[in-house]
Amino acid sequence: MSQGGGAGHGAAKPQDRGWAWMVLLAAVVLQGLTLGFSSCIGVFFTDLQDEFQASNSETSWFPSIMVAVLHGGGPLCSILVKQFGCRFAVMLGGLLSGLGMVSSSFCQSIIQLYLTAGLITGLGSCFSFQAGVTALGYYFVRWRTLANAMASTGVSLGFTLWPLLSQYLLHEMGWRNTFLIFGGILLNCCVCGAIMRPIGSLPQTPKPRGDPGSRAEEEQLLNGASPLRSMLQQHTTRTTCFQVLQKYLAFDIFCQNKGYQVYTIGVTWMMMGFALPHVYLVPYAIHNGVEEHRAALLISVIGFINIFIRPLTGLLSGHRVFTGRRIYLFSLAVLLCGLSNFICIISAKFSVLILYCVILSIAMSGVGALLFQVLMDVVEMDRFSSALGLFTVLESITLLIGPPLTGLLVDITSDFHYVFYTSSFFLISAALFMGLSFCALEKKARLREASKVPLDNPSRYQHSETPTDPQADSQPPPAVVYITSI
Repeated sequence: MSQGGGAGHGAAKPQDRGWAWMVLLAAVVLQGLTLGFSSCIGVFFTDLQDEFQASNSETSWFPSIMVAVLHGGGPLCSILVKQFGCRFAVMLGGLLSGLGMVSSSFCQSIIQLYLTAGLITGLGSCFSFQAGVTALGYYFVRWRTLANAMASTGVSLGFTLWPLLSQYLLHEMGWRNTFLIFGGILLNCCVCGAIMRPIGSLPQTPKPRGDPGSRAEEEQLLNGASPLRSMLQQHTTRTTCFQVLQKYLAFDIFCQNKGYQVYTIGVTWMMMGFALPHVYLVPYAIHNGVEEHRAALLISVIGFINIFIRPLTGLLSGHRVFTGRRIYLFSLAVLLCGLSNFICIISAKFSVLILYCVILSIAMSGVGALLFQVLMDVVEMDRFSSALGLFTVLESITLLIGPPLTGLLVDITSDFHYVFYTSSFFLISAALFMGLSFCALEKKARLREASKVPLDNPSRYQHSETPTDPQADSQPPPAVVYITSI
């Protein structure tokens, strides 16, 4: 199979047709294998505690490292994709994920598990998922909104199936053999990567002035034709550390764009509490007398509802009625997530926990569907890739430290209710901060407009009232995209 994909200038473009739908199917499977995988970790929480005689805080570092690396490895993944192409990155990620879980089955301490399942599997999942999303963005132009919405169902399928499979295998053969089997399952990411063959020609769209090499870089991204020697020749004389940071971690946007600044801080704060129910819900249910197989079913309920609600939410939020208002829908979804936690505090009966999972799943669907759409609203698309780099790195830090700190609180108090108190505090405060801050920014913008004070570049100081639609036919995907999902 040639690197060029067999498409010349006169050949039919492969976007939105033919093999693109096979790539979409591969993206669905990838998201289920990578993002969905972390949902099953809570099933092993109690067994790992007993095996390694570890505290709640020590055990929770394992899923925290995995999720944090999956989210925060975006800049590293983008460099890998630009160097070798999407297919190589996806397949390398599959190898790392499988190797990490196979190695985990032989671990003799919880610290070894941090390295194998946490770091290696997390990094492999990052490469596979984010490179897969990048390839999907190039295979779909006209139907990109639909393609991303359909691909996101893979996460929900993973949330539904992984916990059920985990509980069955754990009961039948123990956690070590289960992890060994998981390593083999995650190797299927390599099959998905093989399906994502390079595209020969890209949509012909005008490029900004002063960037004559942008098309060549895009072709290198897809085809993997970017030798190390060429990279050194291009960057040795004109690239500094500051320029690299600005390219992949957009500090200049953070300092100048108030909307991006508020949103990044709000989401980073939100992530301190967002992952807590996913890590502690199953241990909490088991602690309160719920049978293990029924406790694992709780996570599956969340995933099953997400299958239907998340794509619907994503498509509805793309309607022009919500243009400029998606941040408020997002804040409302975060607020509902925070308020739903009080259901667990009231009672730990299985029927009550099912109700909690239903409400939490609906709210999570809104958060997952809108998280990156809102980011596209507040940042110009030509800087979206670098803005996303800083965004994902910051949120990965709070994803890393949130569960262990809460686990330490549970160890001290011996009360699981503090998990949900803590989660509610971060989620509700983040929702209010983002909603009220954007209200203030809009009010300030209206006052400025009324007083007719000219600005050279208003988008540098406030969020955009008319967001760029990334799904327009004329808009190609960013040259390098690394996207996470919740």
